[in-house]
Amino acid sequence: MMKVLIADDHHVVRRGLLFFLKTQKDIEVVGEAVNGKEAVEMAERLRPDIVLMDLVMPVMDGIQATRKIKEKHPGIIVLMLTSFSDRDHVVPAIEAGAAGYQLKDIEPDELVESLRSLMRGENTLHPKATSELLKGPAEPAPHTVNYLTPREKEVLAELTKGKSNREIASALYVTEKTVKTHISNIFTKLEVQDRTQAALYAVKHGLTEAGME
Repeated sequence: MMKVLIADDHHVVRRGLLFFLKTQKDIEVVGEAVNGKEAVEMAERLRPDIVLMDLVMPVMDGIQATRKIKEKHPGIIVLMLTSFSDRDHVVPAIEAGAAGYQLKDIEPDELVESLRSLMRGENTLHPKATSELLKGPAEPAPHTVNYLTPREKEVLAELTKGKSNREIASALYVTEKTVKTHISNIFTKLEVQDRTQAALYAVKHGLTEAGME
């Protein structure tokens, strides 16, 4: 009998999984966790064979929970069941120790077969997850290679606020010509074409405050 712990913050998803898995003669659902922290605690107490782990949950996400579970109980198998198939989610999940990665649109019978495959020692990855892993290392963000100077960071922070060159010059006590030079260097280093792209890049990478990396 395969013991399964379900970890998902959505009640409807947990109920659906519970009702379906109960129809399988070789599967016993031993518990339901509503967040990663509960999943870690219940895995410690119940010692399931497999944890069906959601990726995005409150209190503690599925990646953190997976890492903690695998650190203490490497024999517990974790199958990620999520809606995200992009590299930013797949790679950290696998690195944390997940043996399987499936999307929530999987057919119920396929999910059960994935659980059985994991019990046989096989890894099960959704094709989209596999394709993300095969892409190889992600390209580093330009600003982590082409470092901005402290002054360029200040100019970018001001630019992100929608200020004109004159307003930036006034705020930083420099000439407009100096601001234009800094902005030109910022565009080159961040590999962007205009002020809007630079502002979006800054927001995406947490560069909206002067001095931030």
